[in-house]
Amino acid sequence: MEIIYKICLVFAIIGAVNWGLIGLFDFNLVTAIFEEGSVMVRILYSLVGISGLVSIGILFHHIDSHPFE
Repeated sequence: MEIIYKICLVFAIIGAVNWGLIGLFDFNLVTAIFEEGSVMVRILYSLVGISGLVSIGILFHHIDSHPFE
């Protein structure tokens, strides 16, 4: 499970950086790399969303235990 959590964390960070760029500079890095409206953009946004949901589980994991156990 530790590998899945780390992969989800990477995608959540990618999403956070992209939203930061949109908020600060009105620049969408995902659509700059991939064609807007392409399947790759939808897949990446879906992975970021799923990663955010998995991260909720990490947030509410018991405080006294390691989150990757």
